[in-house]
Amino acid sequence: MAYTLKKESNYSYIEVGEGTPIIILHGLMGGLSNFDGVTDFFSNNGFKVVIPKLPLYTKSLLKTNVKSFAKYLFDFIIYKDFDNVILLGNSLGGHIALYHTKIYPEKVKALIITGSSGLYESAMGSGYTKRRDYEVIKKKAQDVFYDPKVATKEIVDEVYEIVNDRNKLIKTLAIAKSAIRHNMSKDLPNMKTPTCIIWGKNDVVTPPEVAEVFQELLPDSDLFWIDKCGHAAMMERPKEFNQILFKWLSDRKF
Repeated sequence: MAYTLKKESNYSYIEVGEGTPIIILHGLMGGLSNFDGVTDFFSNNGFKVVIPKLPLYTKSLLKTNVKSFAKYLFDFIIYKDFDNVILLGNSLGGHIALYHTKIYPEKVKALIITGSSGLYESAMGSGYTKRRDYEVIKKKAQDVFYDPKVATKEIVDEVYEIVNDRNKLIKTLAIAKSAIRHNMSKDLPNMKTPTCIIWGKNDVVTPPEVAEVFQELLPDSDLFWIDKCGHAAMMERPKEFNQILFKWLSDRKF
């Protein structure tokens, strides 16, 4: 289902459903539509799903980093007058959710991360020396998924447009460097927020051992695997992802 993008103040976002807010944070190359399956399910099962469009390419280069995006998220939560939100992030979005929770734990009641950066990620913002070669970019987009057919022409076209826009490419590289610089390994043991880790067993961007380290370092975390699944579990295996997450939220009484 296609959702309407609201535009208010400095924010563009999707908002649907009623109940506890689940704020979804997209990744570096991820569109808001990547979460349609999650949005459909949870907005019809007692939650308000909110997906802000992150300012990955609109801030100054100095503010194009994980810390700045976490502050943007905090300001958005204040703007919406939300309290006790659930944050769900994929890839870079997971990193932003983690960093936000480190700085502003009082606003977050639960975290969900899938294919999250923050410890280690491969090929994030790299390997674009042949960016004008459509087939090379297509292969990079397909490699994100276990099933290459999930990388539709629309997805490939979007990635191709980003890496061939000089301004966006510079900022993509800046974000990738920021993700490495803002490594969370020393912070995670002090973060007590309940965390659900859902991971594709075939993720080559943030391999399975990354999920295991997240579980080891986060004091109150549960790890769930999805087989035959790559870096974007909520997109490639939405049914399994939703079942796992809904049961976890129910068991934790969120």
